[in-house]
Order: sequence, then C-alpha cells, then structure tokens
Amino acid sequence: MPAGVAVTRRRALVVLGSAPLAAVARRGDALPPELLGTLPQAQLLGEATLRYLGWQVYDIRLWADGPRALDRPEAARLALELRYARALDGSAIAERSLQEMQGIGPVSRDQGERWLAALRGIFPDVDKGDRITGLQLPGEGTRFWVNGRSAGELRDAEFTRLFFGIWLSPRTSQPRLREALLGKAASS
Repeated sequence: MPAGVAVTRRRALVVLGSAPLAAVARRGDALPPELLGTLPQAQLLGEATLRYLGWQVYDIRLWADGPRALDRPEAARLALELRYARALDGSAIAERSLQEMQGIGPVSRDQGERWLAALRGIFPDVDKGDRITGLQLPGEGTRFWVNGRSAGELRDAEFTRLFFGIWLSPRTSQPRLREALLGKAASS
C-alpha cells in the first residue's frame, strides 16, 4: 500500500464521527501499573469500544476510586485508558482531540495552539496494542502515560475539564460511549 494511502487511512480512523459502540463488562481486570501510585484503590467502572465505519479504533476503560466518582466525573480523580486496535498517527490523534474538546466548550485560538503543540509532544504514533492513559487531576491538570511510561503532564484545569469531557461530558460527540463508561448502557 502506498505511504499516502496508509496516512489517509490513519487520519480517517481518527475521525470519530458516528461510530457504533459496545460496552464490555470485565470488572476483574487489573489496574494498569502506571496508576498504582496515583489511584491505588481504583476500580474498573466502565468499558467500551470505539468503532468507525465498522473498524475497531480503540477500547477505552474508566478507572476511579469507586462508583461515587460517577456522581460528578468532572470533579473526580479518575483515569481513562485507551488501547488502540490499529496504527494511528500521533499528530492526527492530537488534532482530533482538540476538535473534540472544542465541541465540549470554548477554546481560544491561543489555548488551542498551546494545547495542540503539547498534545503533539505527548501522543506518539501508535500501533495495535499500544496504550495511552490519562489521569484527571481536577483543578490541577492531566498526566499522560504511553505504554506505562510517563509521556507528559499539562497543568491546566480547563484543558483537563475539556479533554476528559471528550468521553465524559454530556456534550460528547459519542453519547453511547459515555453511557457505557458511566455504566448506563444497560439502562438506556
């Protein structure tokens, strides 16, 4: 396959449009090692799969200290772990993340430029099986790990609110994924 076609396919997969989602209930999974020092009592609270045009893009899992974190997820110390099902371009992941954040709330041009530069420095190109984990520190910032290794931190409360809002805000572009992560898929 020509290199341009592969890059186009990768970018197309990042577009998270109207992907059907499926929840999976595997509550016995172990806490990712990178969270042992920051969320040692965390439990797996929700899990989903993102698909685009039938292709699996990633599995996502929500970790928090307990179900009470779901009462106000934007104010809870929690983590989202994404395990990619295919190769994707890191810069495209960063760009799509910013676009999704702009759908959650206003982002000034200067903020967007700063955040995009930071995300491009954090998100590498990923291959099948790679994991990116983000830890929400409400009022403080976000820590990121790639395959268990520290990848960076953004100390910006507004960034954190909007970034985790991609998946957890009522304004998400993926409401079924949000429902699955928050444990509401079975009741809808």
